[in-house]
Amino acid sequence: MLSHRPSNVDAVNEKPLVAPNDEPARAGGSPAPLRGSLSPSRAGDFMNCPLLYRLRVIDRIPEKPSREAVRGTVVHQVLEDLFDLPAQARTLEQAQTMLPEAWQKVQQDEPELAGSLFPEPADVQDWLNSALPLLATYFTLEDPSRLEPAERELHVEVTLDDGLVLRGLVDRLDKTSSGDMRIVDYKTGKAPGAGYEQKALFQLRFYALVIWKSTGVMPRLLQLLYLGSGHVIRYEPDEVDLESTERKIRALWSAINAAHESGDWRPNRSRLCDWCDFQRFCPEFGGTPPELQLTENTTI
Repeated sequence: MLSHRPSNVDAVNEKPLVAPNDEPARAGGSPAPLRGSLSPSRAGDFMNCPLLYRLRVIDRIPEKPSREAVRGTVVHQVLEDLFDLPAQARTLEQAQTMLPEAWQKVQQDEPELAGSLFPEPADVQDWLNSALPLLATYFTLEDPSRLEPAERELHVEVTLDDGLVLRGLVDRLDKTSSGDMRIVDYKTGKAPGAGYEQKALFQLRFYALVIWKSTGVMPRLLQLLYLGSGHVIRYEPDEVDLESTERKIRALWSAINAAHESGDWRPNRSRLCDWCDFQRFCPEFGGTPPELQLTENTTI
């Protein structure tokens, strides 16, 4: 299924996981298997740290927004809106003037953002100015006046034969006159170092798999644009590659179910912990996870 971005993106990207209502609890009181969905971001959470996945998806503990993450959302909004303009108007100068309006749009979904991010309102302009170099870098990577995207902020979804729903939100989908598709994703950070490109491409392989299985057409090219460093990563998927991606996703879902049944959501300490908002709940940092409250009918 392909559809345009809804107003509540989080609600679409991450449907609750459900313990089936028509199945009794297992012997010994273990919970019934999960039925639910995976997006690339939540799959990545589990691969990085099962406890992080649990705290975000099952416990749903709110996280403090960061200026860097919200700035990325604002830049994505500008790049989406830019293609609403006539081709000749898609200039760097125009894109830069669109930042305040994009920030207002982001706040429409989360009105409390401004107050939580900027106790001093005067800081907002300096923060918006920090997005200017990211937009400038974008214009060195491609010329938007020569592009006419087929889709922007495209919600993609497919249900596998075991009931697992795969879904995601594609930044941009380009199509040639012959029907070839290119998936484009904007990253406001820096490109990964040598040897880490494949991990970065997992998200786009995930999208490509969903599009292939839902439309029967395999995307021709996957493209990551890193606005923080000015790098581009391109990859041409094939059938073997996407079948391997599907096996990996199924294995991840099996591992998530195993963690759910055992209650073993163990942390995985890494450099990513430095930016984690859940350290107070993590045993690696002297914290204690909240007690799980699950029953056979629990929607998590």
